[in-house]
Amino acid sequence: MTFTENAANEIIKIMRRDALDPANTAVRMGVKGGGCSGFTYTLDFEEHRTKRDLLYESHGLSIVVDKKSNLYIGETEVDWSYNLTDRGLKFNNPQAKGSCGCKTSFMIDIPDNSERPSWI
Repeated sequence: MTFTENAANEIIKIMRRDALDPANTAVRMGVKGGGCSGFTYTLDFEEHRTKRDLLYESHGLSIVVDKKSNLYIGETEVDWSYNLTDRGLKFNNPQAKGSCGCKTSFMIDIPDNSERPSWI
């Protein structure tokens, strides 16, 4: 899980605007069922993490992902687009087999022979 420098800088600006301390606040990324393609990315700010969370660091930004969501988005790179028509976060998830026009909904093709981790 990584953020590009541009994405990290923009998220840190948002944190500061909302009076959150980037040194003590993480971005919580996750996945929930729904959206046009089956799964939707979730993002929030959080100061605490649980034993079921994984912690990533990227360009001065702490990123927290629960272990189940990590199965779907663990290799994702989050970028920031400055284009007028689609300004905001962009998700580059190599595990996604498709997405819809909103670019926040995706589908994954999980092979039947994949082993489930013991903590699921």
